[in-house]
Amino acid sequence: MLFKDIIGQEEVKRQLCASVREGRIPHAQLFTGISGIGKLQLALAYAQYLNCPNRTENDSCGTCPTCLQFEHLQHPDLHFVFPIVGSDETCDAFLESWREIILQKHYFDLEDWHKALGVETKQSMIYEKESGEILRKLSLKPYGNGYKVMIIWQPEKMNITTANKLLKLLEEPPEKTVFLLVSEHPEQLLATIQSRVQTIRVPRLETETIAEALQQKGLDAVQAQDIARIANGSYLAALKKSDESEENQQELRDFIALFRDAYTVGVLKDPQKKYESLKRLRQWSLDMADSKVGRERQKHFLQYAQQQVRENYIRNIGQPELNYQMEAERDFSVKFAPFIHNGNVEGIMNQLDLAERQIEQNGNAKMIFFDLCLQMIVLIKKPKI
Repeated sequence: MLFKDIIGQEEVKRQLCASVREGRIPHAQLFTGISGIGKLQLALAYAQYLNCPNRTENDSCGTCPTCLQFEHLQHPDLHFVFPIVGSDETCDAFLESWREIILQKHYFDLEDWHKALGVETKQSMIYEKESGEILRKLSLKPYGNGYKVMIIWQPEKMNITTANKLLKLLEEPPEKTVFLLVSEHPEQLLATIQSRVQTIRVPRLETETIAEALQQKGLDAVQAQDIARIANGSYLAALKKSDESEENQQELRDFIALFRDAYTVGVLKDPQKKYESLKRLRQWSLDMADSKVGRERQKHFLQYAQQQVRENYIRNIGQPELNYQMEAERDFSVKFAPFIHNGNVEGIMNQLDLAERQIEQNGNAKMIFFDLCLQMIVLIKKPKI
């Protein structure tokens, strides 16, 4: 991958190129930042630049045999580690799917990766068996005169045994070997690993940068600008917002269903309506907890719900210029926003965040979502302060 093909991130590109030109090449680097801003792409372009024999001041040549092998992710000195499902397997068993998702989608997240593997309802990890493969690959003699590069995507998904074995490698790295860790949650890594890597903080993309990229994909200027604002610095989020898929629409429907029925049970006086709404909430919690939904989609909904609560609160306090919503979301907020205020917004956000963390920790989804419903009933009727 060439640096010029990556959206934005000009300052990070400049720093990476300068470090190679000046011979300041850390043996372990950690690319951190939110999802969808180009961290993996920067790591790939850096690996190619590091090994290109004809590199220019700001990029790889893109035409030499080395670059062509890196372009297809098939250079013998380029290795990958990523979360998989199945402790009896290693990443090599999924390498074809991994190359395909990078080359076809370019920007993707863990949920997209699970879909590519057909395991949307399961949790993935980097298992202990992978550490043996890492040792084996890095013990091999380099193919060329450049560096062996080990890219570890989502290293926070390593189990503790794998993490400790990686730590030993970072403490005594093989010669001419570079580790590139790409993480959205570096705080979940062992503190000892964090202390042995050079952290590269990849910032959110500028709104105009995202809007320009969306226009190049065929969106009109107004729509591209609207979506770019909502994306909050993530090109991947913008791409997903621009795709009016059933899944995107379903998240809004789930959000509306939760709060409409919570309002009916908590605020209205009609006992029959309360009873019917409570039954619907119970069913809503069961539907959300269904194993077919999967942990990643459950977490994604809870993140989406937090974002919508924030947007409704901003609308309620009279700051429409700070709102980041699509048309259908704005239509619902017209009537819903008055019920998100200083008396309950913090409590609602805390409960949604708690549910997200409990899902992440493999808690009982049925209990988590039904308790969330009960908490929303209580919070939605709280008065303003």
